[in-house]
Amino acid sequence: MTSLLEQLDALQAESLSEAEGISTPDALESFRLKYLGRKDGRLTVLLAALPGLSPEEKRDVGRRANALKNALEEAIRNRRQSLDDTRLTAALTRAPLDLTLPGDPLVRGGLHPLTRVQEEIVDIFVRLGFSVAEGPEVETDDNNFTALNHPPDHPARDAHDTFYLKDYKDADGRPLLLRTHTSPVQIRWMRSHRPPVYIVAPGRVFRHENVDATHSYVFHQVEGLAVDTDMSLGDLKGVLTLFAQRLFGGAGADVRTRFRPSFFPFVEPGLEMDISCTLCGQKGCRVCKGTGWVEMLGSGLVHPNVLRAAGYDAEKLSGWAFGIGVERVAMFKYGVDDMRLFYENDVRFLGAFA
Repeated sequence: MTSLLEQLDALQAESLSEAEGISTPDALESFRLKYLGRKDGRLTVLLAALPGLSPEEKRDVGRRANALKNALEEAIRNRRQSLDDTRLTAALTRAPLDLTLPGDPLVRGGLHPLTRVQEEIVDIFVRLGFSVAEGPEVETDDNNFTALNHPPDHPARDAHDTFYLKDYKDADGRPLLLRTHTSPVQIRWMRSHRPPVYIVAPGRVFRHENVDATHSYVFHQVEGLAVDTDMSLGDLKGVLTLFAQRLFGGAGADVRTRFRPSFFPFVEPGLEMDISCTLCGQKGCRVCKGTGWVEMLGSGLVHPNVLRAAGYDAEKLSGWAFGIGVERVAMFKYGVDDMRLFYENDVRFLGAFA
């Protein structure tokens, strides 16, 4: 054991003396492997004799070996810090630091314009007393079509309009699908909540669409639903008019609205609300197709069949619903004439909204 302790003392003197002369990071790494390497390190080789020692000898040698290991690790840390300081000093000497120069600007991120608009839409209705509801993007045929009064032969059910997941089926054996609107959320909500109902449901939807300046196969909607007693078309028009005024700058905003009859399977009667084109000031452009008006949203009184499908009493309750395209609103609000810009991830474009 005496010989082993002497070898450890000699190894410590030799290694610490050698560490002082190291001048490069590569040499420092070679030094570490030479003395502390797990397989061939000189300290490791010496400790291979431990199993043949008595418990008392193992204790004494182990203490001395741990002390040497700690000393070597500290020497390596100190030498590495010294080399880093020397390298930094040399770099500053070659290129002096001018402390009077302005620092690099800190570029801050911001919300995506679609996220910003969606949150603004939702906030307006939350302030009017609506709750926020959410649902899955993968839906059943029943929630997406049947419960929303779509007949079996409705063209929206066709694979040319809807993305079906044919390898995944619902409980009735029908393929699941990517929701074509956020309207299924109102079915889920009504089936799990009793009236009155006042909700908005923001989310992403999917349709087979040709991509152009005003259409995309992935886009965002905010669905709205109100179910109570004595709900009227006048209530719906009043709420949507107030919404448009608040969204585009208050009651005095220079945005006009109009309602016209339309058809949607889940409402009766159905209305579309148009707003005056904010891009051209109703002079005519490619977004409004020269009419001066652009479609803002679809709406109407909830069809009695939808209330019945949700388990509500259609004789005592009535309601209205609407669906807002977030991309469309963002285009009008920010003067963007091509929806595709929101998805190209051009940081110059997105930076304008940060």
